[in-house]
Amino acid sequence: MNNLKILMTACIVGLGLLSFTTADHDKDNNQKENVSSLKGYEVGDEAADFKLKNIDGKMVSLSDFKSAKGFIVIFTCNHCPYAKKYEDRIVELDKKYKSQGYPVIAINPNDPNVQPEDGYQQMIERAKQKGFTFPYLVDEGQKIYPQYGATKTPHVFVLKKENGKNIVKYIGAIDNNYDNPNDVSEYYAQDAVNALIKGEPVKTTKTVAIGCTVKVKK
Repeated sequence: MNNLKILMTACIVGLGLLSFTTADHDKDNNQKENVSSLKGYEVGDEAADFKLKNIDGKMVSLSDFKSAKGFIVIFTCNHCPYAKKYEDRIVELDKKYKSQGYPVIAINPNDPNVQPEDGYQQMIERAKQKGFTFPYLVDEGQKIYPQYGATKTPHVFVLKKENGKNIVKYIGAIDNNYDNPNDVSEYYAQDAVNALIKGEPVKTTKTVAIGCTVKVKK
């Protein structure tokens, strides 16, 4: 009888351990899936469309740009010193390439509760002050920047339309000198767009984005 009780106890404990292990395994799998879903795009991936509010209050999607051949999507913001250094260059990119089918689409990924300078009203004021010629969208709920895998401001994603899909062709920095545009020797984003316009492969498809980290509410 004692041996039977011991055996039954062992079985119950074993079942409990099995249940715990299975639950723990499922939890680990869910965590891995969540991490995987946040890794962002790689070169060659299709970028999903979005609908975000512009500084004029209108909702903007990539699909709104019927004649576009692609896009220069730039995650940027108001407060970051690196982003400020690049503002004039971003305006120039839009002026140069919008007429050639590659408009700039700027997106502010930051949570204004973490960085108040990146609030919606501040975006409107900054765009007016700097003469932005492109949409400046707010990533409300911070749902879009993780899809892209943006980690810095600024962070560039050059897309090309192929068979109705927006394919990622370049990811990274705008150029190789954030501090002084006169000292730039590598124009990564510009070179990528030039290659696409000419129908040539992009030579440098990925660089390290230099800037401030995306501000996320904890």
